[in-house]
Amino acid sequence: MATHTSPASPNRPELEAETRAAEGKGAARKLRRAGMIPATLYGAGKAPLSLSLNPKSVSRVLHSDTGHNTIFDLKVAGGETAAAMIVDWQLEPVHGALLHVDMKRIALDVRLRVRVPVVTQGEPVGVKTQGGILELVTREIEIECLPGDIPEHLTVDVSNLSIGQNFRIGELKLEDRLQIITDTERVIAHVVAVKEVVEAPAAAEAAAAPAEPEVIRKGKAEEAEPEAAEAKPEAKAEGKKEKK
Repeated sequence: MATHTSPASPNRPELEAETRAAEGKGAARKLRRAGMIPATLYGAGKAPLSLSLNPKSVSRVLHSDTGHNTIFDLKVAGGETAAAMIVDWQLEPVHGALLHVDMKRIALDVRLRVRVPVVTQGEPVGVKTQGGILELVTREIEIECLPGDIPEHLTVDVSNLSIGQNFRIGELKLEDRLQIITDTERVIAHVVAVKEVVEAPAAAEAAAAPAEPEVIRKGKAEEAEPEAAEAKPEAKAEGKKEKK
């Protein structure tokens, strides 16, 4: 049977939390004014637990080498200590401040699915000698493994890629303890040629030539102006007759 809570480990970072009874937007705003943020812990077949956390501690986890895949020891004051990880978080849109965090308990002996970032290695032949450009198409790959085996990133050697060649997920050589979930036919990176945009001669001539319809409209306007001018005295004359 899987164990969903565990004693603290010296190899894992720690996050301290406190339970919170008050719910709702008003209580959340009050909590943030006090320098804390609301959080929710769930998983292991237990009811969700409402907590409060120090946002600085959460930021340290999110900006670590393993990022949101970091397994840490969550210590709830007066309650449980559980291995956990961050599964979702909300940021304030203007300043990027943390608003809320969702976490789940992790069973260290049960495989889980996580998304791991991709890092390229080497300079492609197509870039170095052919003047091409390397494009990273897939930035994260979903894998399945035990929590203790989650890698910081997956490295892709692109040094042999020429223009027109690509590197697919299926070409990755991973240890048996890591199972790829993302479609293996998906392209991770490729090298493309630099496209030169040449203006077509016909398009250039069309841009340089004066707009003929505008000239016609202008001519009509000029011809209409004298007629309008001649019409004004007649209108005034008629107006004087009406006054008489």
